[in-house]
Amino acid sequence: MLEYVYQTTGLLLIAFAVQSFADKNSAKRWGTGAFWLIYGITFMCGPLMPHWVTGLLVLALTLLATGGFMGIGTYNSTDDSTKAKSAITLKNKLFIPAVLIPIGTIVISQCTDLGALTGLGISSVLAIGLALVITKGTAAQSINEGRRLIDGIGWAAILSQFLAALGYLFSQAGVGDTVSQLVKMIVPDNNLQAYVVAYCVGMMLFTVVMGNGFAAFAVITTGIGIPLLIIEQGGNPAIVGVLGMLSGYCGTLMTPMAANFNVVPAALLELKNKNQIIITQCLPGFVMLAFNIVLMYTLAF
Repeated sequence: MLEYVYQTTGLLLIAFAVQSFADKNSAKRWGTGAFWLIYGITFMCGPLMPHWVTGLLVLALTLLATGGFMGIGTYNSTDDSTKAKSAITLKNKLFIPAVLIPIGTIVISQCTDLGALTGLGISSVLAIGLALVITKGTAAQSINEGRRLIDGIGWAAILSQFLAALGYLFSQAGVGDTVSQLVKMIVPDNNLQAYVVAYCVGMMLFTVVMGNGFAAFAVITTGIGIPLLIIEQGGNPAIVGVLGMLSGYCGTLMTPMAANFNVVPAALLELKNKNQIIITQCLPGFVMLAFNIVLMYTLAF
């Protein structure tokens, strides 16, 4: 069932690509269209392609993104006055499709054997249908607006997926073991306070680099959390794991690598300073990190 969700996502991306190719007013229509076309093909045909072919496609995406071949196009969007009138008429009804997605995901994942990702895909499709009913829009309008949004986000839309894969590769390559050895070299033996600080700060810093708390968790928990805090110091695994992940999320607040949290909202809100969200979140991030360190030291041991 999950494969159908991937194929649906691929079809949508290919539709964006076709629209980009047809946008004669866009100076970068070929590069933008090629990017979304290649990305859509990986969703549609991923299981059927050899891994080396997928790797070449990823390199092509990287070339298109870093080479400046992508850009904003022209869209058949509804004018601002019509949007404003519609918002006044519909009011809070506009939030119903958005709320349907998390609720539907939870219900489907808990009440069926389909899983959370499949539930997310089904809920998203249902939300689109409900949004069209509420707004009395058309499928063509939804695709146009979808393309406008994803072009505004650009290559950052796929960054989380890339970083999650990178975290898995780091874990498989034994980076966690290397981190553990470095910590043992720097931190005095059996120094619980230093171990806690190293783990929480390490989760934060690695998340800043990776842009993904889950990727950091696989590496830092393998290198510090499990061998030093849980096994050597006898820490409570649940508390160590939860506060460690929360420390990683502190890093999420401080990095442009967490594009879906920090770069994408800035693009959607059309902020003049694209780093304004990060600047605003840095202080709360450091405060939360300090709080996590104190909690872990007092509750987990």
